[in-house]
Amino acid sequence: MRSKNKVVLALLSTLVLSIGLLQGCKPNNSDDPLADQLVDKMGGATSPVSFNVPVHYSTLANGLKVVISPDTTSPVAIIGVYYNIGFRIEPKDRTGFAHLFEHMMFQGSENLGKMEFISLVQKNGGILNGSTRFDYTNYFEIVPAHKLETMLWAEADRMRGLAITQESLTNQQEVVKNEVKVNVLNQPYGGFPWLDMPQYAFNNWYNAHNFYGDLADLDAATLDDVSAFFKQYYSPNNAVIVVAGDVDKDKTLAMISTYFANIPSAPLAAQPDLTELRQEQEKRFNKFDKLAPKPAFAFAYKMPPRNTPEYFAMGIIDQLLVQGTDSLFYQELVKNKQITGEVGGGINYLLGNMFNYNGPMLWMSSFTHDAQHSQQDILSAVDGVIAQLSEMPIPQAAINRAMVKLRSSLFDEVDSLYGFGKVDLLASFALFDDDPARINHLEEQFQAVTPELIKATVKEYLRASNRTILTLTPGEAPAAATEQGE
Repeated sequence: MRSKNKVVLALLSTLVLSIGLLQGCKPNNSDDPLADQLVDKMGGATSPVSFNVPVHYSTLANGLKVVISPDTTSPVAIIGVYYNIGFRIEPKDRTGFAHLFEHMMFQGSENLGKMEFISLVQKNGGILNGSTRFDYTNYFEIVPAHKLETMLWAEADRMRGLAITQESLTNQQEVVKNEVKVNVLNQPYGGFPWLDMPQYAFNNWYNAHNFYGDLADLDAATLDDVSAFFKQYYSPNNAVIVVAGDVDKDKTLAMISTYFANIPSAPLAAQPDLTELRQEQEKRFNKFDKLAPKPAFAFAYKMPPRNTPEYFAMGIIDQLLVQGTDSLFYQELVKNKQITGEVGGGINYLLGNMFNYNGPMLWMSSFTHDAQHSQQDILSAVDGVIAQLSEMPIPQAAINRAMVKLRSSLFDEVDSLYGFGKVDLLASFALFDDDPARINHLEEQFQAVTPELIKATVKEYLRASNRTILTLTPGEAPAAATEQGE
């Protein structure tokens, strides 16, 4: 999900920044046996190098959280407005509504007509986008630094009063329905596994419903629904604004106060219970895909609660198992067994990273494979890899190597898209933890992970009874059902 490509983003976002099934990997030419990898391939030392991101954090009287992070590296300003509403807690019988509403935010406001927000950004030399995720909806602009005030005015204008019309609603319902058809229904592996897996792995409706939206639910959305949703979730006391880049902290705060401070706050709705009970039995499912050329295999484990020691241990385990061509899954499934040509996976896989969510989450992996490889052969290979972490000693050198990869990943995240990755982390930590300065202390928490904690985390969270397996079979579904449980 990380991108360094300097491209102009689409005018209206899709639900997912990337819907590809897998993340590409380059072959690793090492011939070391898998049993020796933890020592030989992951050897090396690591020394702590913490982030030093400037963080100025305050809250306006109306509840709007404000984060400012000056950086004179380049003459740009990145503005991110994040609302504490994602598709996880959208209304029942209105699946896909959070994403639909994201589109509505570009349809005009008090002083900007339909699509004029987009035109304003582009004519001032900027790029923009928005997205809907599990626990937030965000909007951002990257512009020349001297255009910061214009963008702040525009964001405040649509926070203050969105232009909600039946014409815009009807139009965007069709846009989103077409997006579902193009990105999911008419794509091979569409929705596999990022959209499908939560629906099988979770039990709580809020975590498990179709986030992209049922077409009937999208049709059922009314103007009253849109108006109520805006009032309930798009208030300043349910949001954070982050400004990073070549900006002056005091001047930026003064501008934000000028444009946002007089927007009234609103009573916030009680958050639904997102609790997932401890999974005690493995789940197995299969889906059919008439467009898929090859079978696919995905598996997911429920994550430890966010910010616990086990959560940080899973960040290390993720690096050991699935990230990069030196990872244990790549070595076993690609090099040794030649089951697949590449393996993808991660925490919050294909929808973000391990930091920008705030509820139950999955650690997931997926890949396509030739039909000659049976599900049992694949599962045996997967279990064999996981057994290495649960049964064999874990050398500190392996953890050190994982830390090097994780640190590199963090720096890539922070620097991605002119610094938008940094804005994303600051916004997430402000929304979910009320502490954007956490960005500067992440490595300390990973450094505290010990081999003993990793083994304990593997034993509790990578047990088969905490796993959901989802396979994909090419071809039409049997006439009796469109989905089959095993």
